[in-house]
Amino acid sequence: MKIFNYDLKFFSKYFLISSVPVTSWSAPKPNIFFPKVETFFFLFLGLFLFGLGESILVVSQNGVTPWTVLAEGVSNKVNIGVGLSTFMISCIVLIFWLPLKLKPGLGTIMNIIIIALTMGAIIPFLYFLNEIFNPIFLSFFGTLLVGFGSGIYLIANLGPGTRDGLMTGISKNYNKPISLIRFSIEFTVVFLGWLLGGTFGLGTIIFAVFIGPFVSLSLNIIPLIKN
Repeated sequence: MKIFNYDLKFFSKYFLISSVPVTSWSAPKPNIFFPKVETFFFLFLGLFLFGLGESILVVSQNGVTPWTVLAEGVSNKVNIGVGLSTFMISCIVLIFWLPLKLKPGLGTIMNIIIIALTMGAIIPFLYFLNEIFNPIFLSFFGTLLVGFGSGIYLIANLGPGTRDGLMTGISKNYNKPISLIRFSIEFTVVFLGWLLGGTFGLGTIIFAVFIGPFVSLSLNIIPLIKN
């Protein structure tokens, strides 16, 4: 019984975290547009890892992320490109920030720029990974990188990306675990995308199930690296 209670406490601590930690390199306010160099570095690092993880998921050819499934579904229905569809979805997600009383910051803007540039620059050079690693491994690894990248730039506190802002906003306003909120959002998004005609695979399911726990785990581990 003691062992069970210990395991339950361990699980609650590392996978049911409901708030973003504050470190020595966290910005004091998320609306700062000229942060100290250290804070901007971690913001950039987190977003780069996020983009790298997304890129690995793409080249794994094992299923795209839930939001890309939705973007494909919308683009099929209204006959526009996936890029424009993704932009439109991001704008809609920002509207959902209003009732949660969230405001975009430097991190929100850089999220769009850095992740897009990272993916555009490195995806063509990553297809060799398919010759070395199993697609399922790449799906898990890519999801892990996205989770840890999310944790780093969330802790930087310069404003989350549109999707992560929605996740943390709901978690904070309704006092629910981040992992549960993230899973609920990803499940809903991929289901809607599928109904609209978007495509998904095993990698999509892996991402939807594990991104929440990986983000929560990163929020516990990252502060230990430098605080």
